[in-house]
Amino acid sequence: MSWPTWDQAVVAAVVSALVAVAARRWRDAPVGSAVGSAARELTLIASLYALWQAAHLLPLAHDQGAIARARQIVTIEHDLHLPTELSLQRLVLTHDWLGRATSLYYGVMHVPALIGFIVWLFVRQREQYPRWRNGLVAVTGGSLLIRFVRVAPPRFLTDLGYIDLSERFGPSIYGPVGTGVSDQFAAMPSIHVGWAAVVGLGAVVTSRSRWRWLVLLHLPLTILVVSASGHHWWLDGAVAIGLLGIGLATDSQVRRLATAISSRRAAPTVQTPPPADDPQPALA
Repeated sequence: MSWPTWDQAVVAAVVSALVAVAARRWRDAPVGSAVGSAARELTLIASLYALWQAAHLLPLAHDQGAIARARQIVTIEHDLHLPTELSLQRLVLTHDWLGRATSLYYGVMHVPALIGFIVWLFVRQREQYPRWRNGLVAVTGGSLLIRFVRVAPPRFLTDLGYIDLSERFGPSIYGPVGTGVSDQFAAMPSIHVGWAAVVGLGAVVTSRSRWRWLVLLHLPLTILVVSASGHHWWLDGAVAIGLLGIGLATDSQVRRLATAISSRRAAPTVQTPPPADDPQPALA
């Protein structure tokens, strides 16, 4: 599966920025305002995507400490009495059609679902768009920072019985270490789950359609497929959802603070006149 490269995303961001600047000439017209607003948002999203892709070019294709941290996660999840990802993978492997569906969902659904949701939100729920856009920035930005702590995905612990479902059923995503569309040792956190949380939870919160519950299924399905495919641990998804929660909470706090500051500035200043001098009593 070939997604746009970082340099293609940079070109898209630059073109969108130029369109946004040009649209300022017609910002008083409805069409000019809409084009400018869309171009600004596309500039931000394309820039964020470019950073995500460019991070793959960093010299991080090593496994120093990654395997050991993966084994620590196995221990933590065991202590939390979580079901093993291996048991889920073995269940999927009992049916070839389920294995193929799991691998395909992992490989192709996360980017189109996110793009579709962002476009729908911008067009249909403009007031809610900035909040969930900021949540997306928090998830992606936080994931880029945490990825410097190297963590191997389950598929590298072959001694425990894990396999790479994508290698068996396709589409093959990663290939040898240092190749593919993403970093091999950046399992923590799961960007798949983080983006799915933006889509699923965002749809439930912002929409009143009965179809929003169907969209919500994208989140649990993504959690299941990233684990069953051998690409992520349960905790990888939990951390990604936590990043979204932090981003949304920060957004709410900043908005409350901005509203309070704006209210203080808008409040009229009442001048209290000085008290009049008391008249002196007349002398008898």
